[in-house]
Amino acid sequence: MSKRLDVRFQSGETDCAAWLYLPEGTQPCTVVILGHGLGGTREMRLSAYAERFCAAGYACLVFDYRYFGASGGQPRQVLDIECQLQDWAAAIAFCRTRSELRPESVVLWGTSFGGGHVIVAAARDGRVAAVISQCPFTDGPASMRTTPPGTALKIGARAVRDLVGARFGKPPVMVPLAGPAGSTALMTTSDTLAGYLALLPPNAPFRNEVAARIGLHIGRYMPGRSAADVRCPILFCICETDSVAPASAAQRHARTAPHAEIQRYPFGHFDIYVGAAFERAVTDQLAFLQRHVASAETNER
Repeated sequence: MSKRLDVRFQSGETDCAAWLYLPEGTQPCTVVILGHGLGGTREMRLSAYAERFCAAGYACLVFDYRYFGASGGQPRQVLDIECQLQDWAAAIAFCRTRSELRPESVVLWGTSFGGGHVIVAAARDGRVAAVISQCPFTDGPASMRTTPPGTALKIGARAVRDLVGARFGKPPVMVPLAGPAGSTALMTTSDTLAGYLALLPPNAPFRNEVAARIGLHIGRYMPGRSAADVRCPILFCICETDSVAPASAAQRHARTAPHAEIQRYPFGHFDIYVGAAFERAVTDQLAFLQRHVASAETNER
């Protein structure tokens, strides 16, 4: 029977909250670190992946970024790309200090915006054992083209107000993360609002908003450019009808990784987390792990 521990690790000026899943069997074991996408928290289906990986003999660390969820930091709901990359580095360092985990066998798993972060984090670290990048945000300009120009202008205006206010110590100016088509939100494609909110369990604490300043940075963030510098095996799980992180851009960047494996699915960006689409993707991800990284279960045999 696996167990789940509540843990925290230091990152920057604050700390990040995490669940540490430990499988039955021999320790130390391989650990998979899981982080979410744009404004997401660990309650949004990350446990489903962690439970499947743990059942196969892998430990898992599932964390919230600083300023989000149960993690520390003020003001809340501020999405800072460099801070989130520092959170990934801090999570990796934390895992390498735990006696239950193998410091040389750390795997990164990220989805959506986090799917882009793990590419950069792996390239920077240089020692992770493997990476899984699910429906990854790889190319800011490509993703920005999915946003209507009028919406982009409204978000930009809020972002400027947010940045100016921050300099004078004012609370963040917020913008919704997900909204219906035509609304002023970061994601407004037809499948976004229902798909994003479907990831939340009943009564889960969640704020569908983020400090608007990120609107000035998303279009310039191109984590896919780091794929060529990832030296470990990396699995790209790409959704062919992805309305948020276009598949063509993701595949173009994925092909530059020296040890890339690419799986394409006839699903949308939010489909892959649930139902038959989830089952298909997580099965492929487990097969990838078992090909490249030993689990506690493997060590026992």
